[in-house]
Formats: sequence, C-alpha cells, structure tokens
Amino acid sequence: MAIAFGIDIGGSGVKGAPVDLETGELTQGRFRIDTPYPATPQAVSKTAAEVLAHFELPEDVPVGVCFPGPLPGGNVRFMANLDQEWVGQNAVEVFSRAIGRPVATLNDADAAGLAEQQYGVFKDQPGVTVFTTLGTGIGTAIFVDGVMLPNTELGHIEIGGYDAETRASAAVRKRENLGWKKWAKRLTKYYQEMEKLFSPDLFVVGGGVSRKHEKFLPLIDISTPIIPAKLRNTAGIVGAAAAGAAHQHKQG
Repeated sequence: MAIAFGIDIGGSGVKGAPVDLETGELTQGRFRIDTPYPATPQAVSKTAAEVLAHFELPEDVPVGVCFPGPLPGGNVRFMANLDQEWVGQNAVEVFSRAIGRPVATLNDADAAGLAEQQYGVFKDQPGVTVFTTLGTGIGTAIFVDGVMLPNTELGHIEIGGYDAETRASAAVRKRENLGWKKWAKRLTKYYQEMEKLFSPDLFVVGGGVSRKHEKFLPLIDISTPIIPAKLRNTAGIVGAAAAGAAHQHKQG
C-alpha cells in the first residue's frame, strides 16, 4: 500500500494521520495535539514533528503540511491564526528542519480542495470548479480541468462594502445566531458574486457545516450546481498527504 503522511495545522489543534494514496482513506486514526501558545514557527513545527513521530513510520514516507494562510513559494506573507513571528518565514524550510525530511506545504483550503478533487465529489470534473470551505472564514480553491490555481483568498471579496467572510462564514452564522434561511440569503449574495466573476461549472461546499448541507444548500439561489463535499474533517490531512506524495515524486 502506498502511503503518505498529512499534517493539518489549525489555530486550535495540530492533527495528522497516514493516508492510503489509492483510496484517500486514513490508515490509522488521526492524532491531535493542541496548537502551542504562542504559536511560533519553532513551537508549531516541533508539535508537527511530534504528531508524525507518534506513528513510527518509515523514513521514506512522504510528508505534507497544510497551513492557515496563502503560501506562495512556501513563504508566509501574512498570518491571522498563528503567531506573527511566522510572517517572512519559509514554511517549507521551517517544517523540513523540524521534521528532519523534505515536506510539501500548502494552504489549508487548497489541501481540502485537492483531497476532494482527487478522492471526493469532483474527481474527473471538467471545466471550472470552485471549492469553498465555510468555517471560521471562507476558504477557496479553484480548479480548471483538475488543475489547481493555488493560494486564492476569495473569501475576502467585497460585497456591499463588506469583506464577504465577515458576513457569510459559518462562524458568523453562529455568532449572530442566524437561522438557516437568513444565512442562506447571505450565502446567495456571495455565490452570486462568485458566479459573476468566474462563471464556474460547479461549486463544492466543504467545512464542518457541510454535514448539514440539506438545511442551507437548497436555499442558495444561484444557477450553477452547488454540492456538498464528501471528506469534511479529514480533507486537510488527505490533501496535505497527496501534496507530500506529489512533491516527493517530483524530487524523484
């Protein structure tokens, strides 16, 4: 069985598991350690190394790390959920040094999108697919005929003078105690704007709230098909593992 290891760095937890690259399924239950505070590069990368060490895997197993923020060329340009010391760092170098082997890094929404594209609901989907995660913010990943445009931050498009994710994320629904109908109205505005800008063939909606997709997806009034993601809480780990395997193959 070909396996790779995926690590998902979040604001509250660092999670990891080995992934079967054939099926996209975890081969063992995921292991989680609370994100250290302060969440400095040194502390977080050390925690990531501990998560990997928990599984006692062979040295040659590829490793990928997904991370809350855009990572062009592995570089951290700005940081919302971890310590500001990350800004200006190269995440590939930080994690490779701590883990003691080469790693691939990618944005967490990109990782979740990659997992869905390789193992989930839009495998072999032609045309333009816009993957969105509804969580603390709105994460996005765009695919054209299966090829990803990395590091998009389209949760921040401006609608009616507001940053979209400050009005329509899943966290905002909870914070403002919005009913499904009211929230769907806000999501409609967001997805209508995305339709206008990208004319996609398909929207895919991930994040924990996608478990309850029947409560809000049918209420979103757009002409593009919109469907729930399949992998949900394993998506980041699975996508990170897939990126790790692709990176090792490229180094070959």
